[in-house]
Amino acid sequence: MIQDQLVHSAQYEGLHPSFPQAFAWLKAFDPQTPDGKYEIAGPALTAGVQRYTTKPDSEKKWEAHEVFGDIQVLFAGEEICGHTDVRTLTVTEPYKPEKDVAKFAHPSQPTTRLHFRPGSFTVFYPQDGHQPGVIVDQPAEVLKVVIKFKV
Repeated sequence: MIQDQLVHSAQYEGLHPSFPQAFAWLKAFDPQTPDGKYEIAGPALTAGVQRYTTKPDSEKKWEAHEVFGDIQVLFAGEEICGHTDVRTLTVTEPYKPEKDVAKFAHPSQPTTRLHFRPGSFTVFYPQDGHQPGVIVDQPAEVLKVVIKFKV
């Protein structure tokens, strides 16, 4: 997992062949872009634009992916995102290849709580269990882009 500000993304571009294109797309992102999935470089590099309201921790599931990593960037609002090693989580919904996702129960041990604010980005790899969309103090409207890159 990597967390930083989008203005510092150049130092991470060498970590994956898709990162230069992904970060260029994010830096050029127009917040008026409608929700939906957008291909950046075919199906191996896509962007999902999402608007939603954050929810209490108890209402948000944990998830992880096997084929794709995420670059999650917040453009409006704020949220908490849980993070932990996927090996510490208990599966509640087995991995679905067509959606590249497995769902997990809330962990019994403490986890890292990441505070997402506009301009921040987080890279999640397959070993990173994560729980996005959790309220900070009260529900908030969020605009987020999730880049999916093939690992």
